[in-house]
Parts: sequence; C-alpha cells; structure tokens
Amino acid sequence: MQATRQQILDYLRIHSEVTVRELSEVLGLTPTGVRQHLMILEQERLVAAGEERGRVGRPALLYSLTPRGETSYALGYDWLANALLDEVRGTYGAAGFQQVIRGVARRMASEHSAPAAATSGAERLELACAALREHEVVADWERDGDAFLLHERTCPYPEVARQNSACCVIDVAFMRELTGMDARLVTCRVRGDQCCTYRLQPVAAR
Repeated sequence: MQATRQQILDYLRIHSEVTVRELSEVLGLTPTGVRQHLMILEQERLVAAGEERGRVGRPALLYSLTPRGETSYALGYDWLANALLDEVRGTYGAAGFQQVIRGVARRMASEHSAPAAATSGAERLELACAALREHEVVADWERDGDAFLLHERTCPYPEVARQNSACCVIDVAFMRELTGMDARLVTCRVRGDQCCTYRLQPVAAR
C-alpha cells in the first residue's frame, strides 16, 4: 500500500468519517491531491463517499472505510480461529472433533443449497464455484474422466490453514456437502502446491 493512502486508511479507521478538507489539513496535501488518492481507494473498494447531512448549502462528501477496507487490517480472526479449533480438539477428542467438523461443513454449505440440488455434475460444479466466489475465492473446474477437478486458486483463510490442518479437513467436508459428491483433496497450497484441488466424483459413479 502506498504510504499516503495507508495514512488515509489509518485516519479513517480512527475517525470513521472525514472530509477532503480535513484530510488535506492532516496530510499537508492540496484538496486535489487528496481526491486523487481517495479516487484510487474508491476504485479498490476500500473507501466510500456519502453526502454530509444537515449542512446548509452544497453538501460536503464524507469518506469512510468500506467493509473491505475494515478487513484490510489484521483483526485477530486467525488467532481466534486457531485457538477455537485447538480447544475443541482438546476438549472433545478426535471423535468429537470430527463431529464438529461435519457440523461446520453442513452449516457452511446450507447457505448455498443450490449446487447439490442441481441435476448434472457440470451444473453442480458451476454453482459450487459461484458459491466460492461469493467468499472471494478464485475457483474453476475441469473434467477428469467420470469425475471433476475443482481448483481453489486462493485460500479463504491461509494463516489458519498454515497452522491448523483441520481447515483442510473442514474444506473437504464442505465440498462434499456443497456438491453432494465424494470429495478428496489431491493438491494443497499449504503443502506447497499452486492451488488446492479437490477430486469430486458423483456418488452413483463409484
């Protein structure tokens, strides 16, 4: 992140909403210079502008962080997720941990019930990839004989997965629930592969 734009994000994180004039005074830049930086941040969907209400005359624009801008900061989710996974494993043992994993996978897949209900395997894979893209996962698929290969080009929780292999186990269970197919993880980014690839086979084809 360019230094001035990072300063703008930091200031917005503290002050919630600011005007161009306020940022100009804080950063020591001209209003035109501030607007140029804000335009780039808007294009990156990190900040958004809205009109200041209750102001006499032409309303000023108020800039604030978007949800994407908020999540660009480390929020401690990785630390919390790893602590929770370790605590569940330690408290409930291997059998209980597997039960929790299956429950988590079902809960995640329940938000996207359409893929498993689709008639053809190709349609299921298209819908599964669309569901993953809703969570900003870059995904695509290809045929592999009577099976399919689904490639996750990006990991939705890389730091958690690096420290806790349970993430991969949850993802395999999630793929099963999401597609209604048998799923097996054949390549994994955590192991140094270029992407996470799941081999998915229709149950009737076994």
